[in-house]
Amino acid sequence: MSFDRNQLPEPLSYFEAQGLTLTPRGKWRTTSCAFHGGSDSMRVNLASGYWQCMSCGMSGGDILAYQMQMHGMEFIDAAKQLGAWIDDGKEPPRQTPAPLPPRAALSVLAHEATIAAVAAANVAHGVILTDVDRARLLVASNRISRIARVYQ
Repeated sequence: MSFDRNQLPEPLSYFEAQGLTLTPRGKWRTTSCAFHGGSDSMRVNLASGYWQCMSCGMSGGDILAYQMQMHGMEFIDAAKQLGAWIDDGKEPPRQTPAPLPPRAALSVLAHEATIAAVAAANVAHGVILTDVDRARLLVASNRISRIARVYQ
């Protein structure tokens, strides 16, 4: 089994399928950031799929990176979901995830813990979480758990 970058979906259709509205026209488009909820703060390059939020700093080199970050997926799972993992009859090599540097791990933990704390405070005050909020809370929980496993 192997990864074939040429099988990744075209960036415009991928990001639109993720529910993002990309404006205006041109190679670089602007959209809302699903990571921190900011409107019109994320820039997307339609040629490469590179994306970066100018507010929270989340970024990635292509739509595979977005899929992994947004849905808390590992590389192979994200590549399979995007149709870029090709079954060539070979066993995939055993991969151990490269741990985040401790400073980066702490940064991610702080961000995700803040999301969980805000959600908990809202629930404590009788606010019913939306489906989007619940989904984002699950992503936060997954990221916290993954980092905890790496540093145990």
